[in-house]
Amino acid sequence: MKRTLTTILSAAALSACGGGTETPAGFTGAPGEVKLITLDPGHFHAALVQKTAYPQVAPDVHVYAPAGDDLRQHIERIEQYNSRPDNPTAWNEIVYTGTDYLQKMVDGKRGNVMVVAGNNRLKTNYIAAAIDAGINVLADKPMAVDPANFELLKECFRRADEKGLLLYDIMTERHEITSILQRELAQSRELFGEVTPGTPDDPSIVKESVHHFSKAVSGVHLLRPAWFFDVEQQGDGIVDVTTHLIDLVQWSAFPDVVLDYTRDVEMVDANRWSTTIDPAQFKQVTGMDSWPDYLQKDVRDGVLHVFSNGDISYRLRGVNAKVTVVWNFEAPPGTGDTHYSLMRGSRAELIIRQGAEQNYTPTLYVRPAVGAGEAADAAGFGDRLSAAIASLAKTYPGLAVAPAPEPDGSVRIDIPARYFVGHEPHFGQVTEHYLRYLVDGRLPEWEVPGMIAKYYITSEGIRIAKAK
Repeated sequence: MKRTLTTILSAAALSACGGGTETPAGFTGAPGEVKLITLDPGHFHAALVQKTAYPQVAPDVHVYAPAGDDLRQHIERIEQYNSRPDNPTAWNEIVYTGTDYLQKMVDGKRGNVMVVAGNNRLKTNYIAAAIDAGINVLADKPMAVDPANFELLKECFRRADEKGLLLYDIMTERHEITSILQRELAQSRELFGEVTPGTPDDPSIVKESVHHFSKAVSGVHLLRPAWFFDVEQQGDGIVDVTTHLIDLVQWSAFPDVVLDYTRDVEMVDANRWSTTIDPAQFKQVTGMDSWPDYLQKDVRDGVLHVFSNGDISYRLRGVNAKVTVVWNFEAPPGTGDTHYSLMRGSRAELIIRQGAEQNYTPTLYVRPAVGAGEAADAAGFGDRLSAAIASLAKTYPGLAVAPAPEPDGSVRIDIPARYFVGHEPHFGQVTEHYLRYLVDGRLPEWEVPGMIAKYYITSEGIRIAKAK
């Protein structure tokens, strides 16, 4: 059984390691050439990047962080991956815990790719420090939580481009099978047609996501840091999970399109509201018996109010879209996080549902567009749908059209269970894409403009919502 070798370095020991490794002029895909740095891993997503081993990534990972529960839990997760009976990893975590951890990372430069997932108030500054030090960055979302962060993030992208570095955020939802198929079907002019403009009250693209504070990760009940419930550190929900939803809007409706947020985005409205957490619930998810001082501002009548919920309405290239995120405390037994997605085309609608009727498994439906359901056209719709699914089945064998329509006239797409790999493996899939981009020496040309547009929408959304 393999176990984590964790070395705790003092400042003197770190200095004795030498001047560090310079970022190579280019990556070739050679084994071990990517050397990871993990900075201040306050969120479990940092560990999920390492749930998978990659030949291109060296087993030694330098971790720079303040001492405390966040770091301890991160190391425990890596230990779990190293000691599991099936496909164990072999990471060697080399940890520095001085209060000057950020400066030591910059000075030591012991790796060429920094992974950051944690306190979002600090994240954009962390990214800027890594880019200035010549280190590539793979960042958990969100990379910016307010308009000031957004301005710094734009500068980070500019500096990264000058230095030939790749700055990229981890968009796991692109690897969920129903999202992939919805995107593919939206490109079928015969089946879907063109995405319709919609209106602010009846948008053509709708994405809603429900999450829960109490949950399990890698089979272990998750203890969240108390700062996760402070919107001044974690950020409002409107700037966090909405990054995934906005990304899916762009990725699905305008694939490979280079967006310009100054021309292509028009903000319409945004709102925020709170979820309440009582002391017993807070102890359940943090292990703490009392509110820390920085949360007292959000405690009223003995209950914590967390602004974890929000919605943003906007137009993207003339198409009205609305994204909504909701955080409840805990999912009912047998359920979990849910996702709803609607794309309206001139010929058909593409819908993802994940409720009780779907056994809380994302399920894709296709429905004729309103006005196209006459009997004469119904047979044509079925033929077009069958042809589109048969074409996709060449890439995803086993896809099929359900034999009978639903009561609302939509048709379920039957997707083999093997394509539902779960949320956690998506982190490995994103990382593998990023490793290929390192070898290419660049991101696809639409990625950086898309990230900038995405964080413009979230930063403007929080500004509008807070101004109310």
